[in-house]
Amino acid sequence: MAFPGRVCFARVSQLPCGLGPRRFFSYGTKILYQSMEASQSKFFPPLQKVMLPPNSFQGKVAFITGGGTGLGKAMTTFLSSLGAQCVIASRKIDVLKATAEQISSQTGNKVHALQCDVRDPDMVHKTVLELIKVAGLPDIVINNAAGNFISPTERLSPNAWKTITDIVLNGTAYVTLEIGKQLIKAQKGAAFLAITTIYAETGSGFVVPSASSKAGVEAMNKSLAAEWGKYGMRFNVIQPGPIKTKGAFSRMDPAGIFEKEMIDRIPCGRLGTMEELANLAVFLCSDYASWINGATIRFDGGEEVFISGEFNSLRKVTKEEWDTIEGLIRKTKGS
Repeated sequence: MAFPGRVCFARVSQLPCGLGPRRFFSYGTKILYQSMEASQSKFFPPLQKVMLPPNSFQGKVAFITGGGTGLGKAMTTFLSSLGAQCVIASRKIDVLKATAEQISSQTGNKVHALQCDVRDPDMVHKTVLELIKVAGLPDIVINNAAGNFISPTERLSPNAWKTITDIVLNGTAYVTLEIGKQLIKAQKGAAFLAITTIYAETGSGFVVPSASSKAGVEAMNKSLAAEWGKYGMRFNVIQPGPIKTKGAFSRMDPAGIFEKEMIDRIPCGRLGTMEELANLAVFLCSDYASWINGATIRFDGGEEVFISGEFNSLRKVTKEEWDTIEGLIRKTKGS
């Protein structure tokens, strides 16, 4: 999840003991956010450069939903820089066109922008036909379009439920089925990648429509990995943990109160970056990963294993307190 997100910014005036300096990230003169990294983060510095060799996707076509902003934009940038002809789709055509022009000017490779509301199967059908017309059948399909908001489940209306499930589950299904059928007809293989979230596997309160829909997306991809391998198609999933993107955080943490709590439960001591996720995504979609099929990759700095362990909170116990505990244990009869 690019959060899909999740984070105390300006509201925190004093840094808790053990945290490094606050770092400010800006766009021009406007501060977008500031983050606080734990001391251990120095052992896990993020690498921002593209890891695959140049031209790894030369001659290949990539279709990315939700490609105009955030993680979609980052993945498109990396694919384009490696030679892919990218086609990005979302509802906001003005944002798409701006992103396409920006990436094309950076990489020198054409990026096409197609308006598509993945909730509408007829529009998806027309978009896929336009994709084939402008670029050809895709070699890479990344289902990244998503929608989410936090709410107590008892406050959800049927429309709120439908809005999220239509984008996340139905939208992914419409795109996958439409392109998959065209690929089968043409006897052409492809690599599919879905971006879900770590709570798709465990479930989570307050984001129940998203959790339910993302779980469905994962089940669909694993099922098709088994069924459509014979057609030359691979299906994999990335479960991002907290990766800060402007769009996701405006919806999921509008008051800016969760960042410290998140970093406290991430063993690597920091949030993930879009570039790190983009590197993982392009690898899974590349020929270097041709034997990876039906995989679900958790990408969260260790957050899930930390919050799953019943005794992991004992890391807060000091050395002196451990000495006392050990003394008490040794005095216990039968020890």
